[in-house]
Amino acid sequence: MKKVLFIVFSIISWTTVSAQNDSVAVDTVTGSEVKALAAAMNNDLTKGEADSAYIRNDYASAIQHYEDLLKEKGESADVYYNLGNSYYKSDNIAKAILNYERALLLKPGDNDIRFNLEMARSKTVDKVNPVSEMFFVTWTKSLMNTMGADSWGRWAITSFILFIFSLIIFIFGKQIVFKKIGFATAILFFLVVVVTNIFAYQQKDELTDRANAIVISPSITVKSTPNKGGTDLFILHEGHKVSIKDNSMKEWKEIRLEDGNVGWVPADAIEVI
Repeated sequence: MKKVLFIVFSIISWTTVSAQNDSVAVDTVTGSEVKALAAAMNNDLTKGEADSAYIRNDYASAIQHYEDLLKEKGESADVYYNLGNSYYKSDNIAKAILNYERALLLKPGDNDIRFNLEMARSKTVDKVNPVSEMFFVTWTKSLMNTMGADSWGRWAITSFILFIFSLIIFIFGKQIVFKKIGFATAILFFLVVVVTNIFAYQQKDELTDRANAIVISPSITVKSTPNKGGTDLFILHEGHKVSIKDNSMKEWKEIRLEDGNVGWVPADAIEVI
């Protein structure tokens, strides 16, 4: 009976952990080492040019280099962060916030990114009080944002291995004290497996869904309907973060604010994080 219980627990836990296969970064060799080295050198040189321009206070050139680097090499938290700094120095607060937010999506636990983001937000006009939430919800979100999807996925796999090891001690241990320890730690690690998988899934969902946006127009009037003839509801200014509620239309987007207010804005007035 104990062996059957062990097999059942193993199958359930492995099913939970296997859902994170797409979340965990795996280092693989996909091409020749020479080509990889050349690509890395090219990447460093391009970023070096951007960094050099930033140091010279040539923020326009730095922005162009960082933007080109993102187009050619793909997303990078460090490049987004440096791009945000360049926009901040250029007094383009909306674009600075946008790129800090993008960097934070990739590195949610980076304190430097979060600090600079808060500095940029302090310069925005709109001050909206978010809907209050229970303290444990806020605490859970804070805990989840200490790491990204890949890190939570690795914790899930590590916890699963420790869970199996604890089950082995519980089932095959010959002394009562070992069985008790094995049972207690198995329950603990099983809970950690579940929680870390949930956190990894949530972080991955934020990366793929991209349901938030930043207002990039100096100011926009939020409408009650998706047309210019709609009733004016309120005004938003550049740099404000909104959630996209309805993304089905090309020229208009329905947005939601932190305080629960909703309305329609032109699609070109916001940029998705």
